[in-house]
Amino acid sequence: MRRLAIVRSLHLGDLLLAVPAFRAIRQGFPNAEITLIGLKWSADFARRFSHYVDRWREFPGYPGLLEVDVDPARTEAFLREERDHGYDLVLQMHGNGSVSNRFALDLAGKRTVGYYDPTPPDGLTLGAPYPDHLPELLRNLGFVELLGLPIDDRRMEFPIFPEDEAALAEIVPDGLFTGSGPIIGLHPGARPPARRWPPEYFAAVGDALGEKYGATIVVTGGPGEGGIAPEIIRRMSHPAVSLAEKTTLGSLAALISRYDLIVSNDTGPAHVAVALDRPSITIFGPADRRRWAPLDQIRHPIAFQPVDCAPCPHWECPIDHRCLRWVTPEQVLPIAERLLSAPGDGKTEGSCAA
Repeated sequence: MRRLAIVRSLHLGDLLLAVPAFRAIRQGFPNAEITLIGLKWSADFARRFSHYVDRWREFPGYPGLLEVDVDPARTEAFLREERDHGYDLVLQMHGNGSVSNRFALDLAGKRTVGYYDPTPPDGLTLGAPYPDHLPELLRNLGFVELLGLPIDDRRMEFPIFPEDEAALAEIVPDGLFTGSGPIIGLHPGARPPARRWPPEYFAAVGDALGEKYGATIVVTGGPGEGGIAPEIIRRMSHPAVSLAEKTTLGSLAALISRYDLIVSNDTGPAHVAVALDRPSITIFGPADRRRWAPLDQIRHPIAFQPVDCAPCPHWECPIDHRCLRWVTPEQVLPIAERLLSAPGDGKTEGSCAA
C-alpha cells in the first residue's frame, strides 16, 4: 500500500475519537502515504497529528453530505485530482456509509473499505454493517479490525507544542495560574444551541466551586460564542476570567492541560479534556450519550436526565429544552466535588488512556 486515503470530513470531537483508529492504521501501514480528507478546520488537526497523517485535502462537498455546500464543478475537479493521485486503499470513516460510500468509491482507489447501511454498495472491497450500538471510539476501532489490525490500544491523545504554550501566554492575565486553589474551566458553548446547558446553571456551578475551593474560574468559548461568557460572569458573585473567542485550538488545549476540572457541554473541548486526561464533567442533552460519552466514567463522568424525546437531531429545541434544563447544578456539584477531592496524579503532557 503506497497511498491511502481516510475520508472523515467531520468536527473536532469526531476526529479525536478516531485518533486510536488512525494510530492503528499508521502502525499497520507504516510506509504508506496517508491522506486525510476533512473539513477546512482539520488542516490544523492534520499538522498536529503529522505522525499519523502525511497529507491533507479539503473535502469539497458532495451530494447528500451536509457538511459543505455542493459546488458540482469544485467536486468534480477534486475527484479528478484525487483519482490522478492514485490511491491503493480508500477508508470511508464518515458515518454509516449510506452516502459517504459513494464519495469514497468516486475516488477510484484500487480498494475501498467502509461500513454500510443497510447493504454494501457495488464496488466496496470490504465492509460490515454499521454498528449503531457502539460508542464512537469503539466503532472506529471496529472499522480498523476489518483491516485485520490490532485494536487493543484505546488511548486518546492531543499533542501540545511550544507554540501552543506561547499562544496561551499571550492571552492569559498575569497570575492566572499562581493561585493556591484549583483552576476550573467552564465551557458553555456548543455549535448546536440545543446542546447548551443554561448559562445561569454554569454560573451557579462556578460560584459554588469558586467559593468552596477558592478556585480560579475560567470561561471559554469558540468562534461566535463570545457573548455567552459575559452573561455567565455577570451572573456570578465569585470572580471569573473570560478567554472566550481568544484561544486557538492549540492554546485552548494548553489551557485545559492546566485545569483541575472542566465542566463542559457535549462538544469538542470535552473530548480534548479526555485526550489530555484532565478531570471533566460533560453535560449531555439531546446527543446520544451511548455514542459520545467518554469510556472512562470515573475520571470523566457525564451528567444527564433521561427524557422521552432524547436523543434527538434538532439544532434548536422545539419545546422546553427539558433534556438540559432538568440537569440541575445540584446534580452536577457533587460530581465536581468528588473529582476535586480525588487524589491528584499530576498534569499530563498531552496523552492519556481513555
